[in-house]
Amino acid sequence: MARTAGDTWDIVTSVGFTALAVCAARALDAALDPPLADDAFAAGFVAAAGEPNLAAAVADTDLSSTAGVNAQWVGVRTRFFDDFFAGAGRGGTRQAVILAAGLDSRAYRLSWPAGCTVFEVDQPRVLEFKQQVLDGRGAVPAAPRVPVAVDLREDWAGALTAAGFDPGQPTAWALEGLLPYLPGPAQDALFEKLHELSAAGSHVAAELGPRPGELAEFAASMPPSDDGTQPPVADLWYDDPRRDTKSWLAERDWEVTGVDLVDKAANEYGRPFQGLPPVFERLLGSKFFTATRIR
Repeated sequence: MARTAGDTWDIVTSVGFTALAVCAARALDAALDPPLADDAFAAGFVAAAGEPNLAAAVADTDLSSTAGVNAQWVGVRTRFFDDFFAGAGRGGTRQAVILAAGLDSRAYRLSWPAGCTVFEVDQPRVLEFKQQVLDGRGAVPAAPRVPVAVDLREDWAGALTAAGFDPGQPTAWALEGLLPYLPGPAQDALFEKLHELSAAGSHVAAELGPRPGELAEFAASMPPSDDGTQPPVADLWYDDPRRDTKSWLAERDWEVTGVDLVDKAANEYGRPFQGLPPVFERLLGSKFFTATRIR
């Protein structure tokens, strides 16, 4: 179903379904060599949702299938953001914010430093489902976890600060699988707020969406889903005009570094991609970056 202004979703519809599909890919990552996501909660979320195609995908270890391709790149992306938070923690950052957290279980599965708080921002129905599943298995977070139920096209910054976020302290921000799903003005407004809330020493790791005109090319190049686990990106992503985010941050005292996940997969994680469609290689090689606020 195509996006509309102010649209909402639960975990088995629209953008929410993509969070569940990514969760299925993290579950399948455990069967790859070496596993990179290390997410013991993922399969439980998929089972609780009761979506039959995704439940079947979790058992598919064929790397050439849609599920296999997704498991490859999702595992690498997950590892990148996991390492980002670990590095920020080693550097003394004690406040983490996961924007569009979906079914991310980092508050439970990563080793957080003492005194760190993890804020998870997402749609109310997504966070409700997540909490029910976690409570059902008696899961205990490894650091204080604060869910913030709000649409990122609305006043998420106000909701975050009302939940106890301290803009005077350095923060590690993760924008994983988020920006392609935001219209240009919403993305620009999000980074304005993120900048306002970021003290010196804050860090960002982000995945950019398509530039204007790229969406049709990406949609045409991506292989059709053979198992019902990959909604059409043309129905869910935006590629309308927006700022050059990396340049905008650099102009405001952020030190920005591009990240090539294809290179990381082969030379750092020990799991080079196999049979990855060229469009995925372009996305993974060019759309990721980190940034640190210098002052």
